[in-house]
Amino acid sequence: MAAITASSTVLRSLSATKGLRSVRTNAVARKTFVVKASKDSVEYCKTLPGISAPFSDMFDPAGLLNTATVEDVRRYREAELMHGRVSMLAALGFVVGEQLEDFPVFFNWDGSITGPAIYQFQQVQSGFWEPLLIGIGICEAYRVAVGWARPDSSGVNKLDPEYEMGDLNFDPFGLKPTDAEELKTLQTKELNNGRLAMIAIGGFVAQELVNSTEIFEHLFLNIEKDLEVAL
Repeated sequence: MAAITASSTVLRSLSATKGLRSVRTNAVARKTFVVKASKDSVEYCKTLPGISAPFSDMFDPAGLLNTATVEDVRRYREAELMHGRVSMLAALGFVVGEQLEDFPVFFNWDGSITGPAIYQFQQVQSGFWEPLLIGIGICEAYRVAVGWARPDSSGVNKLDPEYEMGDLNFDPFGLKPTDAEELKTLQTKELNNGRLAMIAIGGFVAQELVNSTEIFEHLFLNIEKDLEVAL
């Protein structure tokens, strides 16, 4: 009986040791995969447009590349491009909407839409939002059809491997360069302007929430105060 008990104890010990080794092996494998994925994503990032002074290498203060795969980086870049483009339109819309609110071409041109841009959308009457939502839906459906892979057993939320991030085959004025280096330079300019626009639109919204004053009105009031102090 004692021999059976001892044998059972030894077997359990061996099983536990084997299980611990398996856990350690899996942990090492996962760590190795993460490190390899990180190196691959870093090297892949260095080939993309968007790296410019004062950050000659890369700017990643949050360390997103430490655990990102190449597929993750591709999604990040797609998101950055789309948000940058929307922000450039939004920043322009803020300025135009506030300065030309009585312009005849505008919807509701009777002057009923006034004041800071963050409060203008609440003033828009029915008949505007429905076509807008339909238009946005059509644009997004087209973007998904062009750039995103169909969900399958390998997962969802993946870009098509053949898709070049941001390239929606939309170039009505023929501005896309044929030279690779020139194209990369132009793409970097688009990214930098989009990044600036994201910061700008955030500043516009914050400023108008603080003092409920239009962007240029706020600017000119401060210039006037500075001139009064200087004189």
